[in-house]
Amino acid sequence: MTAETQVTRALFDEVMVPNYAPAKLIPVKGQGSRVWDQEGREYIDFAGGIAVSSLGHCHPALVNAIKDQAEKLWHLSNVLTNEPALRLAQKLVDHTFAEKVYFCNSGAEANEAAFKLARRWALDTHGEHKNEIISFAKSFHGRTFFTVTVGGQASYSDGFGPKPGAVLHAEYNNLDSVKALISDKTCAIVVEPIQGEGGIIPGDYGFLQGLRALCDEHHALLVFDEVQTGVGRTGKLFDYMNCGVTPDILTSAKSLGGGFPVGAMLTTTAIAAHLKVGTHGSTYGGNPLACAVAEAAIDTINTPEVLNGVIKNEHIFRECLQAINDKYHVFAEVRGKGMLLGAVLNEQYKGRSREFFLAAADHGLFALVAGVDVVRFAPSLVITEEEIREGMKRFDAAVKQVVNS
Repeated sequence: MTAETQVTRALFDEVMVPNYAPAKLIPVKGQGSRVWDQEGREYIDFAGGIAVSSLGHCHPALVNAIKDQAEKLWHLSNVLTNEPALRLAQKLVDHTFAEKVYFCNSGAEANEAAFKLARRWALDTHGEHKNEIISFAKSFHGRTFFTVTVGGQASYSDGFGPKPGAVLHAEYNNLDSVKALISDKTCAIVVEPIQGEGGIIPGDYGFLQGLRALCDEHHALLVFDEVQTGVGRTGKLFDYMNCGVTPDILTSAKSLGGGFPVGAMLTTTAIAAHLKVGTHGSTYGGNPLACAVAEAAIDTINTPEVLNGVIKNEHIFRECLQAINDKYHVFAEVRGKGMLLGAVLNEQYKGRSREFFLAAADHGLFALVAGVDVVRFAPSLVITEEEIREGMKRFDAAVKQVVNS
């Protein structure tokens, strides 16, 4: 490629592996909850990079953090520790149930570490027979082969050869289905407090509390995957704080870095002890750049002003979606919590979520889908009321376009 080569969407098809099918537009600039493409067209961002851009685009706290750290230290590897990693770990410990933290680069890596830790803990404390992981249909835990197998969507794990064994899937929000599977072979139950990719399905608090009781009864670990729900997205720093349930292991990523790749696994001292030196690792995990940005994100988000604002913004979103539905009658319900919401299509429009997603882009709005029946919204936690209402005007136009098509 020369300096004169024009960067277009067509270049993607020439040089990129075809596992993605990105939109035709190419964004080049973002500020807050607004984005501009190569042609200078403006969009309102209700997608947030799939629940990642927790403070929108180019938030000054994150920009300053990365600029400052970029002039100090970029990378060391984990043969040495570094100050940003230790400061970030201390803050996560101070503000959660956790006593120990492991850093990595993504939600999949955080979950991979969690599942490996659960099995190693069970092996050390109970023996080789205790290796089964119970997960849930429609769940999503990442794209590594282990995490995609634990995830409850076979379409993501089929076609890659023999899958890791001792993984069972129960029905979400059905405690009896878990009771039918759990035994003294169970080492862990892995659950999203709100299923994200599965359709923005909130876990009933009684169900989640029941999982805690079953784990205690059967000497198994409870793992909360908070990759999508964590770091303020539901109005608490982590959603377990809403549920009246304390997990043994918690995973975080996405919003943790506000757009910079970083992941974390949180747990207790007693459980963490089973990942002894050499049992697990990451070349880039805990690098100074990522941890400096994540620390700034945590400092900014974990305040009453921002967390209360998430709940206020949820009410505005729901009010606007209700007004749109009163006009066009396309949604059966709006599910979710905080800034993770799913508009569920009714029987007449089932299977057409992608049409709404594409129409939104036509009208200057980034939205998401969560399966074929749900339009998903996961914007910045600090999106302004003006940006919400402007974005909803554009979504109104998109819905009208689909209804009239």
